[in-house]
Amino acid sequence: MLKRTMIVVLFFSLFLNVVPQETAAAGSAWAVIDADTGRLLEGSNEHVRLPIASLTKMWTALTFIESGTSFGEVEISPQAASAEGSSIYLQQGMSIDAEALLYGLMLRSGNDAAYALSERAGGSLDGFVDMMNNQAQLYGLKDTVFTNPSGLHDDRHLSTAYETALMLRYAMDNDKFRKIASTKNYRFEGEEQIYSWRNKHRLIHSEPTAIAGKTGFTKAAGRTLATYFEKDGKNIIVVTLNDGNDWNTHKNLANNIFSTHKLVTVVKQGTYDILPGVEAELETPIRLLLKKGEKAKLKNVVHIPRGKSKRSTGTWTVLIDNEPLITSDIIVKQ
Repeated sequence: MLKRTMIVVLFFSLFLNVVPQETAAAGSAWAVIDADTGRLLEGSNEHVRLPIASLTKMWTALTFIESGTSFGEVEISPQAASAEGSSIYLQQGMSIDAEALLYGLMLRSGNDAAYALSERAGGSLDGFVDMMNNQAQLYGLKDTVFTNPSGLHDDRHLSTAYETALMLRYAMDNDKFRKIASTKNYRFEGEEQIYSWRNKHRLIHSEPTAIAGKTGFTKAAGRTLATYFEKDGKNIIVVTLNDGNDWNTHKNLANNIFSTHKLVTVVKQGTYDILPGVEAELETPIRLLLKKGEKAKLKNVVHIPRGKSKRSTGTWTVLIDNEPLITSDIIVKQ
């Protein structure tokens, strides 16, 4: 059995590597996060509340999927068929599978699909919007408010670049959402219709590291974009709000993070002596995306449950600047 000696709290020597950040223009923002931990890696105006346009539909899709609503045929109401804005051209009275509507929502940004899914899961558009906001509170999105499932402009319908990136992070943890959002082309054949949709997200087709994402645009929000990137085990999410050059911005930000950050094993798998007579077993290593100098800023905190049980479950948390980054379960043996 591998053993390593450590104390319950480890402090590493401090070394700060300061990197100047680009200043975003007024009314625009961007954020890059570690998709595995949710940690903000870089950003500008990332906590400023702004309109996010159709990036809203990422949360619409996740809310529908996690609602437990049964899939199957959805009848298109007059309100859904006449929904304002981008459309997949659903016809009043037709029936279409809910899963196909999710593809139309994410790949082609259909506002009519958003309306139809809302009626299916929430009983009404307003009922579903309540579900979206409740879901946002559940996930800790404190700066996000939805007033509709499409992202149509409303002065109250706002989020931040950082929280929008978190939306995509949480959604990509859902296997159904991940499959839909990462699909490049989708073909659906119903009894009365055939649809063939190509994902509007250009980078998913042109960049090998771009796995999934969502596009958006309104006059008030400008161009909005969310992209999930993967490269060499590194997983990041880039969100830009009101950026007219968003395709290039996303490529440049992703390439910069991939080149400046390494995937570092900060705690190895194994058994550790925590206190006299107390061992902690970490079954999987803890890895983090870090740039030069950041490993020296890490702190480890091990929590051991009270009691004299011979075997129990505790936690191992890694922090940077006293902010928790990741927590893993440990097996505590006494």
